[in-house]
Amino acid sequence: MDLDPVILSRIQFAFVISFHIIFPSFTIGLAAWLATIEGMRLATGKLVYRRVFDFWLKVFALSFGMGVVTGIVMAFQFGTNWSVLAERTGPIQGPLLGYEGFTAFMLEATFFGVMLLGRDRVPPWFYFFSCCMVSLGTMFSSFWILCNNSWMQVPLGHTVVDGKIVPEDWWAITTGPIVRVRWPHMLFAAFLTTGMSVIATGAWYVRRRTYPEEGRVMLH
Repeated sequence: MDLDPVILSRIQFAFVISFHIIFPSFTIGLAAWLATIEGMRLATGKLVYRRVFDFWLKVFALSFGMGVVTGIVMAFQFGTNWSVLAERTGPIQGPLLGYEGFTAFMLEATFFGVMLLGRDRVPPWFYFFSCCMVSLGTMFSSFWILCNNSWMQVPLGHTVVDGKIVPEDWWAITTGPIVRVRWPHMLFAAFLTTGMSVIATGAWYVRRRTYPEEGRVMLH
């Protein structure tokens, strides 16, 4: 096989995107689970939920950070590896990536600070609200990214003007038939990934009898 620049670019991009997806697929589900656990702690007042939450919050923070770093590298590769594609499709892909940053990432980043450092600085209801906003932000983020990727697979709602692909119908771009299938599929995959990880961790703690109470919460 002739390793020309196109093949090398594909190999590099495939590696980066395969490594990156590990973290979003985990953090999307984990954010929702953390919000659920915090809600249960708020409703019942049981300290075991606080301990479980604090344990998984550290894992979430690490995964969130890795997802951001690898995602930035992946986004840069649109310009470094596929500059012609980025130039021609920029009027569509640029706004979609921008929406992801201005809505989803801003929502996540703003409330993640409260979630990570604000437990004793804000009212309990606002802390729970922050957890929910972080979870919502991760889902919004996955939506915009999948809109972008799905449009590249099945391009709809556009026209070509002077060699550039420009948007003609944003509704078609963001709600195409493939988006309506792939986004729920991605969310289900994320929840399944998180669920299996949490259950496996809980089973390990119960089996070793080190943290049986916390392990049973994870199992249930």
